[in-house]
Amino acid sequence: MTPVPVAARPAVGARTGAVWVTGVDRRAMPVLVVAAWAALFLNVLSFSGNPTVVPIPRPVGQLITQGALPLALLLALIVNRRGVVRSSLFLILYTMLAVTSLMVSFHNEFLAGSVFRATRLLGFVAVLWLLTPWFGRRDLLLLRCHRIVLWFVVGSVVLGAAVSPGAAFAFEGRLSGALWPIPPTQVAHYAGVLLGITLLLWMCRGVTGRHALLVLAVCGAVLVATHTRTALTAVLVGLVIAGASLFLGHARVRRTYAWAALLGVALATVFASQLTTWATRGQSAQDLTQLTGRTKVWSAVFGLDRPWWDTLFGSGMSNQSFGGLPIDSNWVATYYDQGWFGIAVQVAALVTLLLLAITRAPGPSRAVALFLIVYAIVASFTETGLGSPSPYLLDLAVAAALLAPALTWRSP
Repeated sequence: MTPVPVAARPAVGARTGAVWVTGVDRRAMPVLVVAAWAALFLNVLSFSGNPTVVPIPRPVGQLITQGALPLALLLALIVNRRGVVRSSLFLILYTMLAVTSLMVSFHNEFLAGSVFRATRLLGFVAVLWLLTPWFGRRDLLLLRCHRIVLWFVVGSVVLGAAVSPGAAFAFEGRLSGALWPIPPTQVAHYAGVLLGITLLLWMCRGVTGRHALLVLAVCGAVLVATHTRTALTAVLVGLVIAGASLFLGHARVRRTYAWAALLGVALATVFASQLTTWATRGQSAQDLTQLTGRTKVWSAVFGLDRPWWDTLFGSGMSNQSFGGLPIDSNWVATYYDQGWFGIAVQVAALVTLLLLAITRAPGPSRAVALFLIVYAIVASFTETGLGSPSPYLLDLAVAAALLAPALTWRSP
């Protein structure tokens, strides 16, 4: 891939303030970039065994999701036909992780599946590299693409619940996708991320009050209906930290957080028993202590006796389960698949993004990036995804795009 030279004088779009990149067809750029990002998102869209309004055979669903990655790669190559890329330490780290995972996967017991997953991670990172010319744009194009896709997914879940409530709430009474089989935890993730991003943009006057109110009503209801504690906790922690970066410079942020604190105290006082019932989901104290049985699997993974090479670099990419049970922790799954090396790379990537956020000037880009980073960190304790193609990795890619320096370009 060819590095892009930095020009001394900017070539800025007259209407949108967009910065054009040499070698990219500006007329086809917006539609194809959105399409490439949507295909990338479709590739990581969960396909569970939950019932749907129209039954979708599992092979067909997997073919659709897995076939979306070659489509994303093709669209990215069309829109960035000269292979123009920008430097990104975040993507360099994940390229190292993908290459190492592929090398280790050749020694996995399940060779074909492990190599396929590692190759998929490498292809996923390659598409992100091809989209780096749109990192650091003033119009926040990749963030807008992300919000469009999130709106579409959350809207499909709401529509499915309206068409077939029985199918939508078939998973232990928790809201899941009925048009496309999305599990409740992932539904909560999409709704939580869309909610947090939109509220931060509204506080920075990036979206209208009506739009923010609509998102708050829809995504708030979806979050409650999914009964997902991880997503709710990640949203609250992410909003607190991201809002703190805007606290001094935005009066709307200070007013919003003051009212939110008062409202939170009032709700916690009046509806304490209902909130406790919602949070416990009918589980016993032992289930809550063991995180619904997750800690048993984690202990088994760390107690596994394996060679020092596997401990250092992992056993190769797996389906992130152990003994037939889901691992449900990014850090435990990474240790099992990619070893301590994988954990070190992911920590380095998160620290890199946090340092970039700290050094960037206050504003909506930094606030949204902080929210996405903190959300991923909080969710990583009971969710997987930072070491493999997933919506969490896309969230971090958006954060990296928001924190990238705004370069100026011109055609030669």
